Amino acid sequence: MVVPLYISENAPRAIRGGLTGIYQLFIATGVCLAFWVNYGSTLHIKGDAVYIVPLALQAMPAVLLVGCMLLNNESPRFLAKVDRWEDATKALCRVRTLPASHEYIQAEIRDMAEQLEHERMLIGGATTKDLLREMFTIPGNRKRVLISIGLMVCQQMTGTNAINYYAPQIFESLGIKGNDNRLFATGIYGVVKMVACFVFLIFAADSLGRRRSLLWTSIAQGCCMLYIGLYVRISPPLPGAPLPGAGYMALVCIFLFAGFFQWGWGPVCWIYVSEIPTARLRSLNVAIAAATQWLFNFVVARATPNMLATAGAYGYG
Repeated sequence: MVVPLYISENAPRAIRGGLTGIYQLFIATGVCLAFWVNYGSTLHIKGDAVYIVPLALQAMPAVLLVGCMLLNNESPRFLAKVDRWEDATKALCRVRTLPASHEYIQAEIRDMAEQLEHERMLIGGATTKDLLREMFTIPGNRKRVLISIGLMVCQQMTGTNAINYYAPQIFESLGIKGNDNRLFATGIYGVVKMVACFVFLIFAADSLGRRRSLLWTSIAQGCCMLYIGLYVRISPPLPGAPLPGAGYMALVCIFLFAGFFQWGWGPVCWIYVSEIPTARLRSLNVAIAAATQWLFNFVVARATPNMLATAGAYGYG
């Protein structure tokens, strides 16, 4: 929640949407790098260090983030919201590299003041409890929040994080032999996610539309999982046998699934849940959606190993 909010509150209006969208791209990039670190560790490191090194490397971005955030400014909008207008102006001057007297800074401060006043008029003295009551008792608001919750549930139930967390085991079930080969295939999966997200943000984010993106990618992802399920059910990979052509096609379907997710259910859900609620309830609606997303992320992470062990081909569709 905080990272895209911090980016959007610091970014100039002209590039705010693009910078916020890049957040999703760098998530995919980080996942991709993690996959390749695991692959490199299995090739070049022996013993317990093969697990210790990838886990230790995860601390490096966290340390870098802590160090850099100590040098960064507070969000200008947050400072203005708590009536620290002088500090807000200084922070804005720093991120824009302009003097406080510049017309651009003055115009942005005026816009910020108008937006905050508008928010205060909308919310008034309502508490979070009041807003929750309003959200779930008024039919229109209730419909919007239920759509937001449903989108996040469905996003997780596409199975994308099941593949993210258990890709080597899934590739093994498709017939990939050897741990190194399975980790290499996982790395390719990460590259596909990263490239697909980049292409979507550059060429298609604003042209496809929200509803159409979700509809078409749902069909495409479903077809990919249907083929994989039929392959594992009808012609499962045999121990010791080379991977057949149908098995390679199943691998392609995994990669296509990853690409289609980045064109729809990955970034679009976050955009959708922030656009459909009223301005008065927007922040609360996004918070509920985010909580739902992480709850079902946990559910998927816990359920996937049992599904792989017991459901077999039915787990793909």
